[in-house]
Amino acid sequence: MKIGLACDHAGAELRDLLAEHLRRRGHEVVDHDGPRSPDDDYPLIVTPLARALARGEVERAIFCCGSGIGPAVAANKIPGVRAAVVTEEWSARDAVSHVDVNLLTLGQRVVGGELAKSIVDAYLQARPEGGRHARRREQIAELDRKKEAV
Repeated sequence: MKIGLACDHAGAELRDLLAEHLRRRGHEVVDHDGPRSPDDDYPLIVTPLARALARGEVERAIFCCGSGIGPAVAANKIPGVRAAVVTEEWSARDAVSHVDVNLLTLGQRVVGGELAKSIVDAYLQARPEGGRHARRREQIAELDRKKEAV
């Protein structure tokens, strides 16, 4: 699978660990890293990764930072991107099977390396389910298409 991978300064070590893990598992890693300086802002780093995902240049994406929260919020502003912060394997599987999350954000300050590898494996092995989940995903996609102001 072709995986887009990026980080800010607070997720650099985790990103590097995951890049090696993904390559060992046979995935193609496409780098979208920022300069890794504390002065750089995660919205500007996650946006090119999210846009590449929305354009279909990568099949899934992963962003590593301190907590995962801010980049998930920023990435979700890009139509077609469904980002989520995940801290354990069950949610990684559920995020894909129910919501078809395509951009995973991980916090280096929240999850350790071995857990992060297990989360990523669960995320990449999961597939979207049909039935009520497909209907709900279509409702989310409709919100993307409308992008109306309140």
